[in-house]
Amino acid sequence: MSPTERFSDEELIDAVDGSHRQASRIQRELLGFIAEVDRRDLWRGSGARDMAHWLSMRQGISGWKARRWIAAAHALEHLTDLAHALSSGELGIDKVVELARFATFESEAGLISWARFVSCAAVKRRADLEVSRTIEDVRDAEHARFLNWWSLDDGNRFGLEAELPAAQGAVVVRALERMSDSIPLMPGEDDPAFAAARRADALVALCSNRVAVDADPDRATVVVHARLGDLVGTDGAAEVEGGGRIHPETARRLLCDARVQTVLEDASGEPVRLGRLSREPTPAMMRQLRYRDVECRFPGCGARRFTQAHHIVWWKEGGPTDLDNLVLVCFFHHKLVHELGWSLLRERDGSVEWRKPDGNPYIPFVTSPKGRKPGSALVSVGPPAPA
Repeated sequence: MSPTERFSDEELIDAVDGSHRQASRIQRELLGFIAEVDRRDLWRGSGARDMAHWLSMRQGISGWKARRWIAAAHALEHLTDLAHALSSGELGIDKVVELARFATFESEAGLISWARFVSCAAVKRRADLEVSRTIEDVRDAEHARFLNWWSLDDGNRFGLEAELPAAQGAVVVRALERMSDSIPLMPGEDDPAFAAARRADALVALCSNRVAVDADPDRATVVVHARLGDLVGTDGAAEVEGGGRIHPETARRLLCDARVQTVLEDASGEPVRLGRLSREPTPAMMRQLRYRDVECRFPGCGARRFTQAHHIVWWKEGGPTDLDNLVLVCFFHHKLVHELGWSLLRERDGSVEWRKPDGNPYIPFVTSPKGRKPGSALVSVGPPAPA
């Protein structure tokens, strides 16, 4: 039994609140130490560009957060009520850092009362409106812009962090919002709670579109390293150059993309073949497929951009590369067939039945139109197979 399991529900909530107060007190002490380190210029000689860079490297926080903490650390030396609100846990550090940007000795008490009942986003927005900008601020924002990425969870996930000047950030936000509005929904993800996931899909879609039209195909090609035994089974893993390790199903989905190249390796990891592992439809066949299916064949999707040809039965399992064994799917619903365990049935009349991981047919509220040319065969899928 873990130490926390002995608590009742009320005791556990009290423990969370108590731990928050302790953490807030320590965070107030930390900000005091940060202010003194900055005053003494102790970051010099460390290889850091400035105090914010030093704090970012030493504490493992973003440069944006480091700069905000340093500014708040100095401001709290004169804003005693706000400093007490943090040390007592009345306000969390995120709200305090934002209030410290514009609070004064005269206004801090009223701002603390207001901030208790609003979100962190509301406090930040008010701070953004209250703080005047100088040309030096604009230049600092331009100088501080960055975008970093890294692998997480032993290469299973990908982290991304960026900071841009406000005007450039607005362009990114508008592009992601527009793309997010146009991409199809995953089953069960029509709730607003999935907005962040849809923005992530929108970013991938924008990048995929850019790679697809790149004039330099060699530099735009994504390279997957895999062992044949891993790709035909469900165990093992493949690796994307610069992107960490991926599941075999993800690798098989990526192989549907013409801008993905596979380096086939033997059991010892030595390259034995360089090339595509799937039989890619010819350009003429893709034109016929798009004419026949019109759009992604997931019911109600309607997406015509970012579509790919999916082999209903993988060619490695005897599936031919012809129109009867191909179906047009968008990037997002392609993931259903691979990573998420869905399967397809294509009827003789050309209709496509999607089946959920439990084997039951997916019955949507709306049905997508059938393609212009019905197929001629009934093709069934057992385990999900790549194109």
